[in-house]
Amino acid sequence: MAKENTAVKSTKRNSQAEEWRKAFKRDWQLYLMLVIPLTLVIIFNYGTYPGLRMIFYNYKPARGWEGSEFVGLDIIKKVFAERAFRSSLLSTIVFNLLDLVLSFPMPIILALLLNELRFPRFKKVSQTILYLPHFLSWAIVGSVAYIMFRPSTGLVNIILMRLGLISEGIPFLSEKWHWAVTYLLINVWQTMGWGTIIYLAAIAGVSGDLYEAAMIDGADRWQRMWNITLPSIRSTVVTMLIMNLGKVMGSNLERLTALGNSQVRDFQYQLAVYIYERGLQSSKFSETTVVGLFQSAVGLILVLLSDRVAKKLGEDGLL
Repeated sequence: MAKENTAVKSTKRNSQAEEWRKAFKRDWQLYLMLVIPLTLVIIFNYGTYPGLRMIFYNYKPARGWEGSEFVGLDIIKKVFAERAFRSSLLSTIVFNLLDLVLSFPMPIILALLLNELRFPRFKKVSQTILYLPHFLSWAIVGSVAYIMFRPSTGLVNIILMRLGLISEGIPFLSEKWHWAVTYLLINVWQTMGWGTIIYLAAIAGVSGDLYEAAMIDGADRWQRMWNITLPSIRSTVVTMLIMNLGKVMGSNLERLTALGNSQVRDFQYQLAVYIYERGLQSSKFSETTVVGLFQSAVGLILVLLSDRVAKKLGEDGLL
């Protein structure tokens, strides 16, 4: 019996190896193209892991590892005890959670609406207009925003005052609470169009027979959207949600600097700004390494937890 099992396993291994050989022979060009991104990932992601020992050293680039003082956990304790780090951490978490609440549903809603458009040319034009903001750098977006949202001469305030909705200009980008709302809504505008691509692709895979059957039963557009389209793309929504939860600890330095100023420093000072100022401006590489590792660890934990919750709820999950 044992010999038969061994023979079966050997046969399976041989057949799998033969399938791999055939696949490589058929698609060797694709595997060759894959070498470049894999090499970059290995060099810039995994190749940097030995540098993580920096968190245990008061690292000085000019002295190298041998000349830098080993301090154990002192750097880690120092970072977590620092008020500036705690403030930037709180601001990062709050704004990223708000970003998730506001920005995550918008591509789904937009994809559902675009899918219902029946004029192909109008649909293509709409998609192009909605995708364009994604290709604008935050430097351009920030410059345009400061011109449009000026309290006295900005286009938005001029329109609102002429319509009689406000009596004086709103400081959209110069008062921290108004800045917070503007900061979040600009991100929704900039990202929602590009985010629809994945959902539109998932919707395209829904069988047309389901819609025909629903139409025969008398379902209108909203009912078909709610009872067919949304359940059909649920796995895609869950996957994207898991991936976005892993970014809760991240922050975009380009976005923060493009829209930030000294008057909104309390809200603008997030982890990306903290790392930039401490790492590049103050050369405190050990401290910023601690923060970067902390961000990655928390992001990984959130992804694993959300994946497990998704699987318990009956979804496929991400991993």
